[in-house]
Amino acid sequence: MSTWPAPPRDAALHGVAGEFVTRTAPHTESDPMALLIQFLVCFGAAAGRNIQYAVEATRHSLNEYAILVGPSGKGRKGSAWDHVEALLSELDQGFAERCISSGLSSGEGLIFEVRDPSAGDSGAHDKRRLIVESEFAQVLKVLAREGNTLSPVVRNAWDGKPLQTIAKNAPVRATGAHVAIIGHITKDELLRFVSATELANGFVNRFLLLAVKRSQELPFGGRLQGEQLARVRDTTQTALRFAALPRQLTFDPPARERWIEVYSPLSRGEEGLLGAATRRAEAHVVRLAAIYATLDRAEQIALAHLEAALAVWRYSLDSARWIFGDTLGDPTADEIWALAKDRSQGVTRSEVRDLFSRNKKAREIDRALTVLEEAGRLTRTSHSDGRGRPAEIWRPQAA
Repeated sequence: MSTWPAPPRDAALHGVAGEFVTRTAPHTESDPMALLIQFLVCFGAAAGRNIQYAVEATRHSLNEYAILVGPSGKGRKGSAWDHVEALLSELDQGFAERCISSGLSSGEGLIFEVRDPSAGDSGAHDKRRLIVESEFAQVLKVLAREGNTLSPVVRNAWDGKPLQTIAKNAPVRATGAHVAIIGHITKDELLRFVSATELANGFVNRFLLLAVKRSQELPFGGRLQGEQLARVRDTTQTALRFAALPRQLTFDPPARERWIEVYSPLSRGEEGLLGAATRRAEAHVVRLAAIYATLDRAEQIALAHLEAALAVWRYSLDSARWIFGDTLGDPTADEIWALAKDRSQGVTRSEVRDLFSRNKKAREIDRALTVLEEAGRLTRTSHSDGRGRPAEIWRPQAA
């Protein structure tokens, strides 16, 4: 069983985002990572799409998606959001009142929130939207309904593409939308309701997955005073004004060298369900780094911004590993791996057949063993005692 992720490196607490967490954390039972990621996503949503980072023809804005995964109620996911929302309400009351919503149920509904003007309709006056779903399991259930258009619209919104569905009656279109999403869910619900389709089509890996839990017990609540966040409010307010003007971010020289160093490991990815859930590592790191840079009112992404983003990403990757473990999503291959992974001497084909009480067809076993070999889990060797046909041995590869 995968273990709970280790706390993120101190680099994640860079700048005003880190100050918000360190000043708030002593006065709440919320996980510091729940405070941090919701602050970052919320700021990115409120900042709008004027600041971008370009990779070839792709432009990354500051909109991010995140799912907080932890025990229901006792995970204090909602409590962390309350602190972030209270701060934002003081900084941008219009955004807090008009641009934060919930109830994702269809692609058409999301498009309508940020729709373009049309005949008889002035459209959405503000294209920024932060969707906060405290029961994200309901969203996953919606995705399973036949004909529902939510998944492709959510994916296109993260990508910053025009949003549109084909409909006979009054089709709605949205361009220039800036959509961010925060979801709260338990681990059991996520594993129960997320489908192989949504893992494969890129819905899940557009979300940062963060394991969160109650950090402490405060029977009488915290005593966070308004003046304790005065500098956080002032700095964040100034950063929002900074974000109002169009800017094209690039890496400064030290960050550029570091990006070259980490790019290959990030893009290589993982195998199995973990890999499917974390396949957009480079894009998430860039977006997080851009958010940190904007909070610092920086014209370029500096090394500190990139290291902060990498620290958050590592925690997200470890969280995904805690959620999905080392399963490949292939039942036969996963059963064989469970048998073989702790046997340094390997397993024979006969032992594999016995695992399935010799009821599994040979071609299915061959296929599963090939999956494990291609995933770098098992290596095929042979052993002969000199008296007969060599035995086929499948050994776990050294980490």
